[in-house]
Amino acid sequence: LLPVRKLVRCLLVFCTKSVRPMASMTDDDRRGQRSRSRSRSPAKSAGVGEAEDRYSKVTTISAKELAAGAAAAKTDVDGDEPMVPDFPALTAQEMGTGSKQYRRIRVPPHRLTPLRAEWDTVMAPIVEHLMLQIRYNPKMRCVELKTSEHTSDSGAIQKGADFIQAYMLGFEIQDAVALLRLDDLFIDTFEVKDVKMLSGDHLSRAIGRIAGQDGKTRFAIENATRTRVVLADSRIHILGSYNNISLARNSICDLIMGAPPGKVYNKMRNVSKRLSERF
Repeated sequence: LLPVRKLVRCLLVFCTKSVRPMASMTDDDRRGQRSRSRSRSPAKSAGVGEAEDRYSKVTTISAKELAAGAAAAKTDVDGDEPMVPDFPALTAQEMGTGSKQYRRIRVPPHRLTPLRAEWDTVMAPIVEHLMLQIRYNPKMRCVELKTSEHTSDSGAIQKGADFIQAYMLGFEIQDAVALLRLDDLFIDTFEVKDVKMLSGDHLSRAIGRIAGQDGKTRFAIENATRTRVVLADSRIHILGSYNNISLARNSICDLIMGAPPGKVYNKMRNVSKRLSERF
């Protein structure tokens, strides 16, 4: 039994000397463990170094870009205002395709005589305001428009074509000129047969209901809805804004369907009150 007791005592002494608690470790022991862990993972330390190099490169590039931006934003010689590039305005030809634009509007036979009588009045807004070139082609019986070097608006050629087209439909020049000055005006065209299939005397009576005696019904619709209405046989042309065109078209459709003019007058009276209150 004595050798066994000696062996147990030796084991206990060895265990107590080799195993120590963490609290009893000195600062030197902790530093030694940290150095050993760093020496065991050289790949991690190399990765950290590469990341630091990349970050330094990125910061240097961004600094160069900031310096370039600061140099571009320098003030002028006096130092009062920043230098702003000044470019000349583009002409209508440069904004478009670069070549001259053409428009051709056909002249109906019944509008040829009024066009000849009022040619100077029709030509004035086209040449003076839109700076376009205009001529009448007698062989093809059409009015031709063309841009010039003095044309400053890229949409002038289309405005001029709309103006001539409105005059050819039967609108007066004073009403058609509004298409050149305002951008929210449109022309709506429809036929009586689009609303109701009529023929013969029934079609004539429907057109008569729209016009009224001496044009009273048509004038009432124009004044109430602030539009212009042209009756060309069975076709009806309306000039005005989108909402006003819809109001005038609804009243004309009621007359075509057979509504009495007195009922339409009452509707127009209510519509005119609403429009006056809106403004």
